[in-house]
Amino acid sequence: MGIIVKPLVTEKMTAITEKYNRFGFIVRPSANKLEIKKEVEALYNVTVVDVNTMRYSGKNKSRYTRSGIINGRTNAYKKAIVTLKEGDTIDFYSNI
Repeated sequence: MGIIVKPLVTEKMTAITEKYNRFGFIVRPSANKLEIKKEVEALYNVTVVDVNTMRYSGKNKSRYTRSGIINGRTNAYKKAIVTLKEGDTIDFYSNI
């Protein structure tokens, strides 16, 4: 396993979850849609209807500080939006 890195819990993703019953995850860049579907079904005991994936490239960032300009780069990642069967839901806060 280990395909799912972490769930996405943001304001935008929460709004999509409430409206369309879709959940977001950060996944390994090498994962495909079938592997993501199997992992979500195994971890959360739900039925996955559809999986959409997006790849995000890392961006160059710089900021000005007292000691000069600091250059860096954000990480590249892959995001998966998983649509669940009507009536199924995932509770990310159940383990707290």
